[in-house]
Amino acid sequence: MKIDSLIFDLDGTLWDSSEGIVATWALVLENYPEIHKKVTAEELASNFGLPLDQIARNMFPEQTEELRTRLMEECCEKENIYLAEHGGQLYPKLEETLQKLSEKYPLFIVSNCQDGYIQSFYSGNHTEKYFKDCECIGVTGKSKGENIRLVMERNGLKFPAYVGDTQGDADAAAQAGIPFIYAAYGFGQVKAFNAEIHTFEELLDIVE
Repeated sequence: MKIDSLIFDLDGTLWDSSEGIVATWALVLENYPEIHKKVTAEELASNFGLPLDQIARNMFPEQTEELRTRLMEECCEKENIYLAEHGGQLYPKLEETLQKLSEKYPLFIVSNCQDGYIQSFYSGNHTEKYFKDCECIGVTGKSKGENIRLVMERNGLKFPAYVGDTQGDADAAAQAGIPFIYAAYGFGQVKAFNAEIHTFEELLDIVE
């Protein structure tokens, strides 16, 4: 596989932030006694990678769109603050592997997250030094495939590959016209891919 750079999804690919998100969403829902819902890590995992409005519909289907929007805004704000301070669970040997990859390739992140979430990943886990640029739907309002293209154009990338864990990630890579590396240890199931890894460290074997 000919590549000159790597673009990463975040949730299920670089880290698992579900523990912190469950805790912060529970705090928000305490202010809404009329909503009888307990958010679980399993439910969150099944929604990782989706656009925020779709997550809101899935998590709070009985609420009005106005209330869903408000809940998501509050939940996202609290999780950004929490994760920036406490970080999330990085996958095994992630930082050592990023270090080695960054010595040879420029690295980037494109995620379907809110504005500030990628920065929380940077702050909470001290990972910003490995990445050249990032983009998300919360900033641009664009699809993941469009944001991948945006990062490619902004940084002059000719042969990037996208690394992600869901079918949505595979579809985004196809939309952007670049190879897809499936992180099979993550949250999703993917039908077709150009390469597959079962640990993050296996990326080193693929890109060599």
